[in-house]
Formats: sequence, C-alpha cells, structure tokens
Amino acid sequence: MSNISRRTFLRTGAAAAAALTVVPSSILGKSHGYIAPTDKLNIAAVGIGGMGHSNINNVKNTENLVALCDVDWKYSDGVFKELPNAKKYWDYRKMYDEIGKEIDAVIVATADHTHAIIAADAMTLGKHVYVQKPLTHSVYESRLLTKLAKKYQVATQMGNQGSSGEGVDLICEWIWNGEIGEVRKVEAFTDRPIWPQGLNAPEKEDKVPKTLNWDLFTGPAALKPYNNIYHPWNWRGWWAYGTGALGDMACHILHPVFKSLKLTYPTKVQGSSTLLLQDCAPSAQHVKLVYPARDNMPKVSLPEVEVHWYDGGLKPDMPEGWPAGKNMNDSGGYVAFYGTKDTLICGCYGVNPWLLSGRKPNAPKVCRRVENATRGGHEMDWVRACKESAANRLLTKSDFSEAGPFNEMVVMGVLAVRLQTLNKELLWDGENMKFTNITPDEKIRIIIKDDFKIVDGDPKFNKIYTDPVDAQQFANELIKHNYRAGWKLPDMP
Repeated sequence: MSNISRRTFLRTGAAAAAALTVVPSSILGKSHGYIAPTDKLNIAAVGIGGMGHSNINNVKNTENLVALCDVDWKYSDGVFKELPNAKKYWDYRKMYDEIGKEIDAVIVATADHTHAIIAADAMTLGKHVYVQKPLTHSVYESRLLTKLAKKYQVATQMGNQGSSGEGVDLICEWIWNGEIGEVRKVEAFTDRPIWPQGLNAPEKEDKVPKTLNWDLFTGPAALKPYNNIYHPWNWRGWWAYGTGALGDMACHILHPVFKSLKLTYPTKVQGSSTLLLQDCAPSAQHVKLVYPARDNMPKVSLPEVEVHWYDGGLKPDMPEGWPAGKNMNDSGGYVAFYGTKDTLICGCYGVNPWLLSGRKPNAPKVCRRVENATRGGHEMDWVRACKESAANRLLTKSDFSEAGPFNEMVVMGVLAVRLQTLNKELLWDGENMKFTNITPDEKIRIIIKDDFKIVDGDPKFNKIYTDPVDAQQFANELIKHNYRAGWKLPDMP
C-alpha cells in the first residue's frame, strides 16, 4: 500500500486496486455508513456562493472538500463556515499552484465567462471536472473543453442535472422506438429571465466592497468599472459575464432535444429580440436553429429539423389539440417535439413527458438510470466516474463528449441574437467554427444606449450607436473571445 499513492489508487480503478491493496469495504461496514479513506476524492470548489454551494452539499458527506475558492468572501462566508477544514482561496490559479497535487477533482460554479479557463487549467493538470451550466461562454471554449477532456481522459460532467433524470431517458426511448415518427420541428420556451435584462450599461462606478476581488471576478474579460448591478447573481444578463436567459435555461430545456434527436452542428441560424444593446441581453428573444439530416436509426429516420427557442415571456402557439386550461409551462419551461405520428411534450429538465394523443408508449428501456438525479444523483454519478479508470469508465450523463457539442448549440443561439442586425439567416460551418455568408465588406452598428425620454408629455427617441463595426471581426470575437492580458486558455489539442 505504501507504494501506491491515493491518486494512483483512484485512477487505476477502485475495484481492481481494492482487491490488491485494501480490505473490502463491505467487511469494514460500508453498508452501515463506513467509507474507507482511500475511497474518497479530494475535491476543490471554485465559485461556492450560489449553485456551487448546492453542488458541494451533494458531495460533502462522502468526499473530502479540501479547498474552497471564491472572489466574493461575503457571498461565500456561510460555505467557508460550513467547511472550516478546507483551505480558502481568492484565486484558483494560486490554489492549483499551492495544493494542486492534493486535488483529484474540481467543481466549477463561477460566472459563465470564467468556466472554461478554470476547467481547462484543471484538466491539463489531470483533474476531473464538474462544471455548472452553461458549460462555456463561447463556441470555441466549448470545443476546447470537449477536446481537452478526451486528451486527458478525465471524468467530466456539466451541471444540467435534468440530463440524469428519467424524463430525458423516456424521451430518448420513445423517439428512438419510433413512437412519434419523424421529427422535423421542435419548439421550446422558458419563463426566464427572472433577473434584470434589456438595461443600459450603468454610468456610475460603485465602490468595490472589501470582500470582493473585482479584478478576479472579471478574469479574462475586459475590465469594466464595478457597479453593484453586476454582482452577485445579476451578472447573468450582461454579455461580458453571462449568456442571458438562453444560456441559463437552454442547457436544461434543450438537452433532451439535442440528445434524443442526435444533433451535431446547426447549418443555419437566425435570431430576433426586443431591444438589442451592446452590453445587456435583451428582455425577450426568439432563436431558430436548423440541423441537417442525420443517419437513420433502426426504428426512425432523422430528417432535417428546425429547433425554435423563446424566452422573456414569448411562447410558441399551443399545438393543435392542446388540453383547454392546461398551462404549457412545466417547472420553468416547455418542449414540443412535432412528429409525423404524434407530438411529444415535456417540461424543463425533460420532466413529465407525455404524448398529445394521450397514448402511453411502451418502448424498451435502453438508457441507464441515475437515482435521485436532481437531488444529488447527478453530482454523485460524476464522483463515481472519477473513481473509475479511464479504460473502464462508464460515462456520466452529461460527459463533455456530449455536453461540449450541446453547449455549442446553446451559445450559437446567443450568436444568432447578437448578429441579428445583419438581417439574414446565417450559414454555419460547424467543423471550422465560422459563418460562411458574412462578407468582408459588411458592417453593423450596435446600440450603446437607449436614451428614451418623455419631455413635456412628448416621447423623445434617441439611440446612441457605435461607429460601424466590421461584422466578420465582431462575429469572430463572439465565437472565440479575445482574453485580456494575463489570462490565456490552453492550446486546442
């Protein structure tokens, strides 16, 4: 045992290593709550005040939380107090430098714009990662994490816990069994945002609280003057840090669409919205993504399909035959799969799937089930995967091999909205991550501020625009962000 480090033990497969090095846990009483120390992961968590706290709670009773990192120590104070033995950090980079060798796995639950760099650095160090949704802030970042996970053979999971739920399993099984026929159109909506969007950027600078490191919160983004409208939580609606209602909720609502229909990269995208501003996501938006035909399955073909997304109070029309008085919103969202035989409906997270005809499908069970998926099972399934060898690992339900390409779908919706003033359907080359019909001479202007006023009872409309911007350059920056000095992603494998 002295010749096998704890990390080596974990990485070579718990079952095989245990047979040679430790007394079986059943003899020691694991069924009565005992967990051998060598069965535990050393986990670090970055971003612990919001969803990170929930993720921590779902693993802390069985694993070791060895380090906690956050840029806001007031927001995180309660978690620090709950886990007094964990080392505290402001900067994840310092944490990796000082105790990286002690860490097996990292939970990342920071603002969207820092997910990729924290997770990428962890994977290059050989650490397993659990990353909150949306996985990343850009298409390029999603592609990078997908490839890094494959290169370093670490266990990964995105924090869209509904992907582990039985609702998603049933939707896949019904569609794959041909229960609703070919699907050529899908419509989905969320009741978000529930935070401010559609706002002009603040013009005054607030004093940065002593408990907040604003420079570290900003991370790779351009450094803006601090204003308390950005943090905590409201950062979701600001383009520099978040991805709006679409990025927040599509990872839950569109996942069963991506998985069941075996989608890859869209070929055409377009977006529209309420007032589109330079800095803040719009109050409401609609996105249409077109996916090409995929290889047919044994019991159903997969033709070209349109996927429509609505948020901010916008909804698609009720399907023909919708039960009178029934609310379309289920748990914060809605999806309708329009098949040639029937229409399949589900709620956010894929919950409560049902057929509009009222028929009860009887499809064979082919998807692996995860117990208590939304009550800790999603996180613990990742823990299980971390403890298995790469050669024998059973993939998690939102492993980056799926979550990465799926997240490209989500952030592609953001691109469609932000490029809507080009006034055309955009053609997308997914393999090469570029639009093929934005020409070198195209320019766009972006609204910096909507200076609407009422003067003596009369409305005064005054929108302040940027100078004309090179459309190709602007699109490329949205696809692959330019990080500020001092922050750098690993190279694409």
